[in-house]
Amino acid sequence: MIHLTRDPIDTAALLAAVQDPHCGAVVLFLGTVRELTGAVRTEYLEYDAYAPMAEQKLREVAALAGERWPIRRAGIVHRLGKLAIGDTAVAVAVSTPHRAEAFAAAAFIMDKVKELVPIWKQENAPDGSSEWVHGITPS
Repeated sequence: MIHLTRDPIDTAALLAAVQDPHCGAVVLFLGTVRELTGAVRTEYLEYDAYAPMAEQKLREVAALAGERWPIRRAGIVHRLGKLAIGDTAVAVAVSTPHRAEAFAAAAFIMDKVKELVPIWKQENAPDGSSEWVHGITPS
């Protein structure tokens, strides 16, 4: 399950998609919209992407992780459109035989999504100002 969506992310479906009877670990990471980035207040975020290219890059990121860890199944779902504070913007799920591998693989995937996948985020402030950003931002 690797795709972009304009709908809320179905985390139950994502977890079901990555579960594997040969794995003792399933890790789910959710990236949510936060109200503050440092001292800057966010009213809402808006995500946009050229979907065919972004989905291809998501698949490449999952494949890269699979070269480093014994991932049985991986899922990455990123939301597009306008998101409110608290909404889930991205979900990453992986299953591996052991927990250390699953945690490491999920963290790697999330880092690479921010670094390599052409998804743009517009941060919108309460005063009406906005800024488009891409790539790694402060966590």
